[in-house]
Amino acid sequence: MTSKSKFPCSGVILSGGLAARYDGTEKALLRVGGVRILDRIYEIYRELFDEIILVTNSPEKFLEWDLLIVSDLFQIRSSLTGIHAGLFYMTNPYAFISACDTPFLKKEMVETVIGKIEAQIDIVMPETSAGFEPLCAAYSQRCLEAAQNHLAQKKLKITKTFRKSRIKTISEKVLRKIDPDLQSFFNINTAEDLKRAEEMV
Repeated sequence: MTSKSKFPCSGVILSGGLAARYDGTEKALLRVGGVRILDRIYEIYRELFDEIILVTNSPEKFLEWDLLIVSDLFQIRSSLTGIHAGLFYMTNPYAFISACDTPFLKKEMVETVIGKIEAQIDIVMPETSAGFEPLCAAYSQRCLEAAQNHLAQKKLKITKTFRKSRIKTISEKVLRKIDPDLQSFFNINTAEDLKRAEEMV
């Protein structure tokens, strides 16, 4: 399967979170500006990736999208669990991984991240003054083993899991050239966040 991006790369969307702060609502299906967040991300992915994978533990809610639906392989609920599932099921050497609750993810941001993939690099990850953005990053299939080992030990912190991996970071200065307000990293955890997102639209 050839990818539309420069490197053979799958697009993975994580929708396995409990959404505990959001009364259990599937955040991917929340509407911002009248458009479901998943639709917004899917439109970008469809232009960039031949293989799109959605990691969810409620597959029945997502049957209308043309993508590969997979579920977590570990019972622990965490972002690392979702990353692991995406890496496990992808058929390309790399995957761009995003959370399902980022309504303002920009296509240029995704293109910038996957454009910095190199054969000898394990992860390409944006880094801002707020820290790393592990859910807007590209991962090599080589990261699967580290993810599996840490999940087996119930160690869930993403940055610690991959600290031995070869990581290429993208500086905030570069990021702000394509996304001045860094809206790509804005995610919705609460009703207040959703209200703010509507104002941002």
